[in-house]
Amino acid sequence: MSVVLRPFKWFYHEFGIVSIHNTGRNAYLIILARTCRMFAYGTNSLILALEFSDHKIGLFMTLTLLGDVFLGTFLTLVADRVGRRKVLMGGSFLMVFSGVIFAVSENFWILLLAAILGVISVTGGDFGPFRSIEESMLSQLTTPSSRADVLAWYVTTSTLGSSIGSEASGRILRYLQARDGWTAVDAYHALFWVYTAMGLVNAILVLPLTKDCELESTEETYVEVAQDETENDAPAEQPNVNHDLEAAAQSSRNWAVRAFSWFAHRFAQISAPTRAIMYKLWFLLAVDSLADGMVPYSLTNYYMDIKFHPSKSALGDVTSMSYFLGAIGAVFAGPLARKIGLINTMVFSHVPSSAAVLFFPFPPVFWLTAGLLLVRAGLNQMDQAPRSAFIAAVVKSEERTAVMGITAMVRTLAAMTGPTLTGFLAAEKHFWIAFVLAGICRLAYDFGLYAMFVNMKLYQHEGKDNLPNGHGHPVAQRDEEEEVELESLAESEDTSTLDETK
Repeated sequence: MSVVLRPFKWFYHEFGIVSIHNTGRNAYLIILARTCRMFAYGTNSLILALEFSDHKIGLFMTLTLLGDVFLGTFLTLVADRVGRRKVLMGGSFLMVFSGVIFAVSENFWILLLAAILGVISVTGGDFGPFRSIEESMLSQLTTPSSRADVLAWYVTTSTLGSSIGSEASGRILRYLQARDGWTAVDAYHALFWVYTAMGLVNAILVLPLTKDCELESTEETYVEVAQDETENDAPAEQPNVNHDLEAAAQSSRNWAVRAFSWFAHRFAQISAPTRAIMYKLWFLLAVDSLADGMVPYSLTNYYMDIKFHPSKSALGDVTSMSYFLGAIGAVFAGPLARKIGLINTMVFSHVPSSAAVLFFPFPPVFWLTAGLLLVRAGLNQMDQAPRSAFIAAVVKSEERTAVMGITAMVRTLAAMTGPTLTGFLAAEKHFWIAFVLAGICRLAYDFGLYAMFVNMKLYQHEGKDNLPNGHGHPVAQRDEEEEVELESLAESEDTSTLDETK
């Protein structure tokens, strides 16, 4: 019997499922919530549902992304004070709100308002407040030795959820449109009821989360600065009707100033050492996101379509396989990070993917071009979990939510400019240059990441008992056989920690 169970035990431990089990129920709920949410995003074929002009569709996508970015950043900056579970619950109901509006309305401006104020994904990505807060929760719930594994499954299951949602949406639409009396718009409206239901499921999964998900209390106190007494003692001015318009304009300007001051105040609460690290990382991530925005999978498929004119079934098979390989690749991120370290995993998995983007426009045949796409997709997800684990390892626990929220904002804003550059190149009959530039930017990100962070000390703010050794296991649990391997771990980013624990 033990011989039969041995492969399952090996998979259970080697691929990090044991880490999720040891983390507890909260980890299961958070991972399941994002999987369901990404399933809903996968069913969210907005552009096909909107029968508007190209100009309005472009405006819709841009403003929706901007709304998601700023709403998500605002909620992540206040989440630790308001309560992470409360913000996730509020985001779930914003998702329900948007789903209901899109299920019952066809007015462009109403849909636009619902998309900006609510939570709607126009690209299939997770741009709302959820991901940054959930990653901060998982980083707090896990130890350094288990964090990469848990985050890897967080990425893997969500990718599978998005893939299944995309496949399910196509089948649901075909089934509904085949029924008598159903139009394409009616079918899309019905699909948004599925989106609404997933918002409710997300809220239900947030409810059982425990207080362990909240920021641990600190001894810091915040003192509110009193107003100048002279302001209180000054006599009240009589209202002047002639200055109403000027006062209204001044009020508008004051609102903008207060909003900027609020953001600056929250940003200033991130410690100077953390900001010094994150400035470099944010710059690199902006370069990488700009590259990804220039050649997203939608534009990549469009390029293959206009260059080779393959059948829709062949193009669909390549797309489905790319999503599947991306999910499979993400599974290996945790084990690989334990073997070679977080930065090495991010760089060594991302370089081949970047090279595939660089050489993508050069093959003269469809099958070789599709092969490069599969290489890109299969390795492209492997840096996500180590990246989140790296951020968690270099910032204080009370700063993680805000830092991850700002990171998401920087990445999204950079990615938004990418399609504009690609559109300009495509209009000049130089579509292929977009892939070359994107590949160069991605490689610059990879080599810059390695040069700046490979020797950085990690886990400076973590407890000493659970620091991982070179294999990612807690030092306290290190076997005697592993002692002889300590000298071989010099290339791991946590060697300095090992030297302290010897």
